[in-house]
Amino acid sequence: MSFLAIDIGNTRLKWSLYGSPQPGAAVLSHGAVFLENIDHLAEGDWKSLAPPASVLGCNVAGDAIRRRVEEQLELWDIEPRWVVSSSHAGGIHNGYDHPGRLGTDRFVAHIGARHHVLSRGVVRPVLVVMIGTAVTVDAVDADGNFLGGLILPGHGIMLRALESGTAGLRVPTGDVVKFPTNTSDALTSGGTYAITGAIERMHRHLAAHCGEPPLTIVTGGAGWKVAPSMELEHELVDSLIFDGLLVLQSHRLAL
Repeated sequence: MSFLAIDIGNTRLKWSLYGSPQPGAAVLSHGAVFLENIDHLAEGDWKSLAPPASVLGCNVAGDAIRRRVEEQLELWDIEPRWVVSSSHAGGIHNGYDHPGRLGTDRFVAHIGARHHVLSRGVVRPVLVVMIGTAVTVDAVDADGNFLGGLILPGHGIMLRALESGTAGLRVPTGDVVKFPTNTSDALTSGGTYAITGAIERMHRHLAAHCGEPPLTIVTGGAGWKVAPSMELEHELVDSLIFDGLLVLQSHRLAL
């Protein structure tokens, strides 16, 4: 009974077809396309796939994008389900002031991270870091309570803001160095250290609150760019949102 998981972000749609709707299931196929190319999925990446038995998606790109994806899913005549953030699901208690306003990508990532913690047999807090168009740094305690988190611009947004507001900063991307001596390195290092600094600050907050250091999990399309500059012990988990979708789908089938 195959299962198609869909993650629609601000820039790309990622998808993964699993052999069954449960955590740890085998990946049969996967891919990613920029949002401007999603209208070609039915005749492209998805054309040769066997019809999945179920589809669950996470979408932060708005209703218009969701409807375009649903049109592509008509290839299999399957009604997809879309995650809506709630006060509790998948072992996570959502502490947002208005639970429904928490981005579904963040909510699902929390669920995926909680699964990773529980699968290791030692319950501990977890810091969930997603690095993409935007960056989120979220704190989940050892009981699965989402305590709150940070949102800050990703590298691209930071650079575009500087280019639009400051003359003479349209320079190639540089390297991350401790003491930048050219504008390219200064821009790249500044953006990276802004992100890693926010991660380190929230890590300290969560460790102090819980009385123990959290597991730190990094995900997102640009996670691999920032992770090498992090001094904190961490794990890079590209599939975190898919892991959360698998947990949610398996819980639904168990009811």
